[in-house]
Amino acid sequence: MSTPAHQINRRVEFYETDMAGIVHFTNFFRFMEACEHDFLRTLDHELHGVVEGLETGWPRVNATCDYRAPARFGDELTVSLYVEEVRNRSVRYRFDITKGDTLVAEGRLSVAHVAMTEDGIKAVPLPVELKEKLDELK
Repeated sequence: MSTPAHQINRRVEFYETDMAGIVHFTNFFRFMEACEHDFLRTLDHELHGVVEGLETGWPRVNATCDYRAPARFGDELTVSLYVEEVRNRSVRYRFDITKGDTLVAEGRLSVAHVAMTEDGIKAVPLPVELKEKLDELK
């Protein structure tokens, strides 16, 4: 297994669990997104902002998650982000969510870099500096 480009640790909160006492499946997407946001900030980039005079964002093109083991209230989770693919206008990440040595979930996010224009939302190239940083982390 390769070295993650970024990791965050978080404790499972009570409101993130379901009536069976385990993390509700939807929250794993929130965990992945929180890790992605934190990762982009370490690269001096925000998920939503202004780049070259254009309002930009990163809508999700695809999101998947495979669940391997339960996580419960109070568990300490590590969310690891891997840069799988960098294209001119999009990025694909893989995430491993672990509890100690146990793989709890594995997910993927494919995100497009877009600008909000008068004509609507359009895919635009990644900023050059960001693309270079991401390419180094593949």
